[in-house]
Amino acid sequence: MSVTVRVPAKVNVRLAVGAARPDGFHDLANVFLAVGLHDEITVTPADELTVTCSGPDAHQVPLDTTNLAARAAIALAGRHGIDPRVHIHIAKDIPVAGGMAGGSADGAGALLACDALWSLNSSRDELLAICAELGSDVPFSLVGGAALGVGRGEQLTPLDTGGDFHWVFAMADGGLSTPAVFREFDRLTEGTDVPAPTADPALLEALRAGDAVALASTLANDLQPAALSLRPSLADTLSAGTAAGALAALVSGSGPTTAFLTKGPDAAAEVAEALLASGTCRTARVAQAPAPGATVVRHGAA
Repeated sequence: MSVTVRVPAKVNVRLAVGAARPDGFHDLANVFLAVGLHDEITVTPADELTVTCSGPDAHQVPLDTTNLAARAAIALAGRHGIDPRVHIHIAKDIPVAGGMAGGSADGAGALLACDALWSLNSSRDELLAICAELGSDVPFSLVGGAALGVGRGEQLTPLDTGGDFHWVFAMADGGLSTPAVFREFDRLTEGTDVPAPTADPALLEALRAGDAVALASTLANDLQPAALSLRPSLADTLSAGTAAGALAALVSGSGPTTAFLTKGPDAAAEVAEALLASGTCRTARVAQAPAPGATVVRHGAA
């Protein structure tokens, strides 16, 4: 018996960051959009909890209990008095340490997969509560679509989208540590009055209307200056994508992946080709949004 769950990457179309809180976190107004790059998480009964991984950059994925997929299995099992003896296999296609919530996606995918494998039938609210304990981006990985996240980003309000948006994601060599990017944000904003984070109403309306041109004019990421400070070469990637015809470009989350909104699928293909030719990124991927959240795609004999 095994269960496989497909779970999407995300892009932050608006990431507003407040000043550091006493607990070290930052209040956020985080507009998430799930995109059609996916990891697949397969869980199978085993003698002990183990994690394996295949796919691009799999060697960078931790295979111990620091992995969010393993932590999800342990958290769910602990709530129900179950020994989490499962083999978790991650078929990785979301960039590793790329600002697209790949680790969070794996946590949400493993949580849903283990819930199905163990026939727990947990409520969505119970699963979301565990997700929030695991990390700020994990709840959105479970929900997918589009949502506004406040607090640390874990308190979600679903958002309507009026159509599909076409993106290109350029992957850089190496990753960027999210805590390091937030520390750089704090350094860059030290001594300034950091405003309370809010979601731009014009951006929310552009999502509702499915209007890529209007969305492009409202994209923003308060972590982008910090990511560029730590990785100045990303500026060349952003410039190459906009020169190739992207409507807008920004660093995805804490980076170093860069995201390019385009007019449609043909434009996305052209931008991806130009980015690869520019030599400013390791690879470029085309994806459509919004995408569904974590979804069981196979449930049966292993």
